Amino acid sequence: MAEDEYAAGRAEYMAACAACHGEALDGNGPIAIMFSGKVPRLTQLAKANDGVFPTLTVFQTIDGCAKIKAHGDPMPLFGNRYTVDNPAAGTYGSEAVVRARILELVYFLQSVQE
Repeated sequence: MAEDEYAAGRAEYMAACAACHGEALDGNGPIAIMFSGKVPRLTQLAKANDGVFPTLTVFQTIDGCAKIKAHGDPMPLFGNRYTVDNPAAGTYGSEAVVRARILELVYFLQSVQE
């Protein structure tokens, strides 16, 4: 697969996730020290799931279906970045924009598994 294939997901990661999870996806982002627990390494998700990347779980964690206390319970902590109430996309396009943004991020995360 071409390197540019994950550019949108990588950009999304850097904008929304790197502050906590780190640029290297190692759980050592600049604000990770603010959490009482360890911020997970995102390169180990498949390894922790018997070698299978947990696509649906990751998607639902980002979109807020899976409740993660550190992510604002529910995630996201990012205002309306991952909600359908995103006015930037208009009344009918917001859900499609949000789902595409999350899916690009999930594809990127899948591509960096060790």
